[in-house]
Amino acid sequence: MHKTLIASAMAAVFLLPVAGIAQTAAPAAAPAAAPAPSPFTGNVMIASEYLYRGIAQTRGQPAIQGGFDYAHPSGFYVGTWGSNISWISDTTPNASASLELDVYGGYKGVISGDLGYDIGVLTYNYPGTNKATGNAKPDTTEIYGALTWKWLSVKYSQTTGSLFGWTKTTGGGKTSGSGYFDVTGTFDLGDGWGVNAHAGNQSVKGRSSASYSDWKLGATKDIGVGTVGLSFLGTNAKDNCARGEDYCFTGNSPGYSAGKSRLQLTFGKTF
Repeated sequence: MHKTLIASAMAAVFLLPVAGIAQTAAPAAAPAAAPAPSPFTGNVMIASEYLYRGIAQTRGQPAIQGGFDYAHPSGFYVGTWGSNISWISDTTPNASASLELDVYGGYKGVISGDLGYDIGVLTYNYPGTNKATGNAKPDTTEIYGALTWKWLSVKYSQTTGSLFGWTKTTGGGKTSGSGYFDVTGTFDLGDGWGVNAHAGNQSVKGRSSASYSDWKLGATKDIGVGTVGLSFLGTNAKDNCARGEDYCFTGNSPGYSAGKSRLQLTFGKTF
């Protein structure tokens, strides 16, 4: 009995320090590292009307749009985007093209601090029967370059072939070298609110009657499940149907003034 008590006491002497050391030395659990952001993103949008550079693409009807992007950490990116359209059938009798499918790629980099740049190539593709007799195909390729600073972007795009099927007034040749210059500002007001403004000028080489300027003022609100946007857009495009101007689309009756000012409501989600 006495030996047992001594043995128990000795065991306690040796065990207590070990237990104390173990409790002191045990490291705290490291916080879990945040997962790296995925280089893949997607987007989907419902719009009251598809307006591109201020010009109606769906004759006042709603549009469903969406796309996917891949952005490499080095700055290179590629993506695709699509929308329903009607402007080709609006301008070309018996045309069957009802889809726009864009494919693009480029590189974004930093010049210094908040000043960055973006260069790339964008192709607009319109599958289906889409060419009017005597006109160029509407499929278009543009090379673009932009400077960005915080919430401001200044961009210039130039076509390598005809611009959206336009041909020159004299001789009917391709309108290669047509350019679009635009300035866009997007400002975050906080609490999910944002405002944006845009002004641009489209020049159509060899067809001055199709050249015009456009502008946009808008506001957005992130409501959690997506972002709601409301914008007011306008152009000075020549679209008088009584005079048969370029942006009066007469493929379907009656003619449609595609450059008139209008409101646009959108709901979009990025994932």
